[in-house]
Amino acid sequence: MSDTSKTQKFDRRAFLKSALATATAASVLGADSSLSKTSGAAQQTKQDEKDTEHSSQWISAACWHNCGGRCVNKVLVKDGVVIRQKTDDTHADSPDYPQQRGCLRGRSQRKQVFSVDRLKYPMKRKHYGPGGGDKNLRGQDEWERISWDEALDLIANELKRVKKEYGNRSILLSAGWNSQIVEMSRALGLFGGYTEYWNTNSFGSWAMTPGVVGFLQLGVWDQTINDRFDMRNCDTIIMLSMNPARSAMGSASWHYLQAKKAGAKFICIDPIYNDTCALLDARWLPVRPSTDTALLLGVAHSLITMDDPINHPLIDWEFLNKCTIGFDEDHMPQGEDVKNNFKDYVLGTYDGKPKTAEWASEICGIEPSEIRHLALELGKNNKVAFLCGMASARTKNADNLPQLIMTIGAMTGHMGKSGHMTGSTMHATSGNGGPALVKAGNDGLPAIANPIDDTINANEVWNAIIDGKYNFTGSGSFVSPKQYAKGQIRDIDIRVIYSAAGANLQTSDGMSKGIEAHRKVDLVVAHGQFLTTNAKYADIVLPVITEWEKFGGFLGGNLVHSGNREMIINYSQITQPLFEAKSDQWIAIELGKRLGIDPKEIYPFDEKQQYFNALSTIEVVKDDGKTYEPLVTITPEDIAELGVKGSPQTGRISYKEFKEKGVYQVKRFQGDNYGYIAYKDFREDPAGNPLNTPSGKLEICSFTLANKINQMGYSKISPIPTYINVKDGYVDTFADWDKKIKGEFKYQLISPHYLRRSHSVFDNVKWLQEAWRNPVFISSKDAKENGISENDSVLITSAYGKVLRNAVVTERLMPGVIALPHGAWVDIDEKTGIDMGGADNILAGQYPTGQGVSGFNSVIVKIEKYHSKLADDINKPARVIFS
Repeated sequence: MSDTSKTQKFDRRAFLKSALATATAASVLGADSSLSKTSGAAQQTKQDEKDTEHSSQWISAACWHNCGGRCVNKVLVKDGVVIRQKTDDTHADSPDYPQQRGCLRGRSQRKQVFSVDRLKYPMKRKHYGPGGGDKNLRGQDEWERISWDEALDLIANELKRVKKEYGNRSILLSAGWNSQIVEMSRALGLFGGYTEYWNTNSFGSWAMTPGVVGFLQLGVWDQTINDRFDMRNCDTIIMLSMNPARSAMGSASWHYLQAKKAGAKFICIDPIYNDTCALLDARWLPVRPSTDTALLLGVAHSLITMDDPINHPLIDWEFLNKCTIGFDEDHMPQGEDVKNNFKDYVLGTYDGKPKTAEWASEICGIEPSEIRHLALELGKNNKVAFLCGMASARTKNADNLPQLIMTIGAMTGHMGKSGHMTGSTMHATSGNGGPALVKAGNDGLPAIANPIDDTINANEVWNAIIDGKYNFTGSGSFVSPKQYAKGQIRDIDIRVIYSAAGANLQTSDGMSKGIEAHRKVDLVVAHGQFLTTNAKYADIVLPVITEWEKFGGFLGGNLVHSGNREMIINYSQITQPLFEAKSDQWIAIELGKRLGIDPKEIYPFDEKQQYFNALSTIEVVKDDGKTYEPLVTITPEDIAELGVKGSPQTGRISYKEFKEKGVYQVKRFQGDNYGYIAYKDFREDPAGNPLNTPSGKLEICSFTLANKINQMGYSKISPIPTYINVKDGYVDTFADWDKKIKGEFKYQLISPHYLRRSHSVFDNVKWLQEAWRNPVFISSKDAKENGISENDSVLITSAYGKVLRNAVVTERLMPGVIALPHGAWVDIDEKTGIDMGGADNILAGQYPTGQGVSGFNSVIVKIEKYHSKLADDINKPARVIFS
């Protein structure tokens, strides 16, 4: 067994030589693709490959991006150079025990890590000086190489000045969805604190609503569906705003395909006939973006009016009466007006507006007959999985949507039984509910609190910087128990934007306002591996290492974003840090020293000890499916080799084997003890297994939800799911809705996930740019009406910005809807103000609603053929600084 625990040395000369050889080979093949090798040459090539593998080493590498997967990635290293990649081959692939296979993005990882446009040295803007210098040049200034000492001194001096003059509230730590989980939060927390940034992330209104109304299991909103084996027991699987083939990498689509092979039929409700629809041969119901609430209210009306309890039962009245509250006047919360029940709202008993299929159709675009047919498909006696992704909840005014999905599932009784399930399912856990069978360990680092409670929502953060005011709704991220409090307007004077991780300027609503905000403050710092949008608009950029340059780590072992429930990945260091790149922990420590902080307070022990602590605390489920034991056997020799403190232990797999394989996966089979039926205990005995709601039941009427959201001060909702016109939604495409006269921005725009990127990551990889052009997708009908043909350059304009893209004309998109893939790096032409890069959030507005949901899929635009041709991204030069 080879020893993969030794650090691999990176030979830059060998790497450059290898890269040159690869480029030469590519140019030869490109010169005449009709040339073929002789059989002798082919045999020699195979022999060369065998010789290469014999003299090289396969090492488990990280594939750490937020793509929805968490897959096995291995690299072949020869003389310190990565020459090949592969994915999981640790066991034979099968439906019950699938390999953890990587996608095209993970397989192109070496083209990212060793890319020519890696940031190599610390640098600052040419016209930057203390206080900001010429701030308007952010995003277009020249760069100057500086030393690490100069960079850290400049940052530390400015942080100390700003703290003295304006206080710690003036420092905004911008770092993805949660400012407190990044390395710089430790140094800045000890420095006196910082203002945080928060948003509802990918989850939209699933961030808070499910936990209030009882629509979550295992403490997580996407665990209300059964496990992958039970999905094969379904007759019908309905997918609302889901495309796991694109947005849930790894095994998710494989699980759905097994259900298809077991006999399930699929119905996809989406504006796009997406890859998942095609894979599963699904019946497609095209729906307008942001209109899912109207659609489901029409379904509810159809269920109520078509239900015949004797001859054709559609509604599970026993489940409704026993397990829910608020459906009808006989089951309202005590002391509440019985007129506020859901059934009478749907029937229009008191407002005179029945939410019929015809009413819903006018808004959502699905024919009334199809809405009624969907209600029949959902009938209680059918084995149905009613599933949804998160896209439909990433819109303005969508706070009741999860509650409404829960209501439809409760009406039809698709909860708590085999072959019946309702809920959201997304990312790495898509199609496979249940507790983690492998639990991640803990690095043992003590938490460092943030003394400042200011936390600004993503939908007003840029306006807050520009205007000096914001609505404080509590401290911490969207999962913080202190968030979603009563709103209060606060003054704020942000002087420093410290982008320590993530891509918040790129991935937050209102990017145009974000650029304006970045050009207002005194200092912008960005950590980065490339000249991303965060780095492009910074004053000082600090080059950081990738996961391939770190000592090692783990992926998986947690639900939601970390991995599927059945595996955990152990990745190793592939190369020494490239050029002058440093780790985020090193930066936090060195900057902390200059701020007068003891390094041992920031990090009391090093990254190797953190790795060991996490390794030694990983747990795996026992055969009984209930209890857990240590996963890894650790010997005294392992501890000595790692150079850490710890105790030996006995586990399921040796450390050496775990490190070499790079993955541990629990082997599943039909009839094992790891199956999962969500809500099973609750359904069987709701009184003995109450939910975490005031009533202990599923709350179709939730005054707690309404009060919680309404007190925040952004917009108001009702205790029951009701239709609310969505800001920048379908109705807003009309100048006069009643007369059906279209306005200036008559198209809805959505921003689907795209296989070229993981959110914004990988957008600079030329392999992926060549394979995935990042066009704007336009329906054939809309293209014809606007005189647009395939590959024409199209100007897309909203009230907030302009984007230029080349067109793909398709029949797979609902007319009236434009699709611009999410995550392209912004590239604004300062003369015209047009973004030439295709950044979707340039077109989005900056305004919060409800619980602070980001409205990525509630955008309205106009389109027109552009007068000049946009170059394809593959033909644009890489953003190389200091080659």
